[in-house]
Amino acid sequence: MTNFGNIKSFDSNKGVGTIIPESGGDALPFRRSDLQQQAQEPQHDQRFSYDVKNADNGKRYAINLQPQQGESDVKQEQARAQQG
Repeated sequence: MTNFGNIKSFDSNKGVGTIIPESGGDALPFRRSDLQQQAQEPQHDQRFSYDVKNADNGKRYAINLQPQQGESDVKQEQARAQQG
């Protein structure tokens, strides 16, 4: 099942980050290798679709992250355009 959420954080040096589910709940960790477009670094509050993997230790991880063109993305692009 595909889920949606916003990036909470991403550490480009370590290649790890967290995403907050739109449906609520705790932030889920992910790795750079879980991004479908690895060349593009995820930005804070950027909307992504993702799947959830349940690990053997009971922890949940976000995988197969794909950026989504959402309302927040449009607002960010408009703000950048106004700044010049």
